[in-house]
Amino acid sequence: MFKLSKKVQSLPPYLFLEIDKAKRRARSEGRDIIDLGIGDPDQPTPKFIIDALNQAANDPANHRYALDQGMPVLRSAVADWYKNRFNVNLNSETEVLPLIGSKEGIAHFPLAFLNPGDISLVPDPCYPPYKGGTILAGGKLHIMPLQESNSFLPDLKKIPFLVRKKAKIIFVNYPNNPTNACASDDFYKQLIEFAVKNKIIIISDLAYSEMAYDGYKPRSLLEFDGAREVTIEFHSLSKTYNMTGWRAGWAAGNAGLVSALAKVKSNIDSGIFSAVQLAAVAALKSSNDHIKSMCQLYQERRDVLVDGLNVLGWRVLKPKATFYVWIKNPAQESSIDFAARLLKDADIVATPGIGFGKYGEGYIRMALTVPRERIKEALERIKKIS
Repeated sequence: MFKLSKKVQSLPPYLFLEIDKAKRRARSEGRDIIDLGIGDPDQPTPKFIIDALNQAANDPANHRYALDQGMPVLRSAVADWYKNRFNVNLNSETEVLPLIGSKEGIAHFPLAFLNPGDISLVPDPCYPPYKGGTILAGGKLHIMPLQESNSFLPDLKKIPFLVRKKAKIIFVNYPNNPTNACASDDFYKQLIEFAVKNKIIIISDLAYSEMAYDGYKPRSLLEFDGAREVTIEFHSLSKTYNMTGWRAGWAAGNAGLVSALAKVKSNIDSGIFSAVQLAAVAALKSSNDHIKSMCQLYQERRDVLVDGLNVLGWRVLKPKATFYVWIKNPAQESSIDFAARLLKDADIVATPGIGFGKYGEGYIRMALTVPRERIKEALERIKKIS
């Protein structure tokens, strides 16, 4: 009876919903599913964060509407975290904006700057909201292929001149979901030069900066000279502190870009529940003990999965960061068919690469969000169907 808007009709299907449906069907049949699909930490939120939430939730002062700009104590905690982690100085009043998770901020940001016909430079494969946010803002997509031959980095030199002139935004995400690639200092310097020269806003999605292994320490784009002129960076407590369901994150960087996003959000939401903000402060002010143990846990799981797949004859590299393993299909079949076969024949959920975009075809993504024993069981199941 009612026709969807053209913008909504043009949105690609959200892959994770389809995976969830298939997973629920399989479980309803009584099958023992090993879920290596969606990246949702299996470990609980640390107790000290839960305790902070409980204390704040019991204070009636926190039961009112929150400030659109976020509580000053949270903005200060974010600024302090950036100083301690990256040696980046942020003005907590003008260069930090708390978000209801980084996803909503990333999806809403294009509304502040894209007019119909303006272009977003979007990597492919990518986190789906980069494309969805652009489409809902009325913008056009220009796809930047992320290919193994270029270390899964966009080749900025291949972006046509006329596209650069219409482009308003470029999305980057390193450490990368889904490919787990990491950006070099040289790439970041080239990116900043490209953005300044062409007057393009950089959206840097830094959600996986704290999930790194073998001594690797990912950098913030804001560490680099000139970045503050053109960059807004998004971060989240979801992966770092096992707070996916809490919905707490932030944007930081250029004050004008942060202010523009704040204006959009003031017309859409009323901020984060104050008790969650105070729990986020407790997380950001804590020691690094939780992060160290988290990285050790995922590194052990990474080694079990990657070493096991290589023993089976697959060609898989160990990621330096994120909790994803990006795997080239060992069989000559589409990523959807391969993922479907893993579910049908081995009761294993993996994410087909095509769900992240055209250039994800030929790959699947597995997440390190199940215990080692379940990963070992998954390897045994894969061995039987290989």
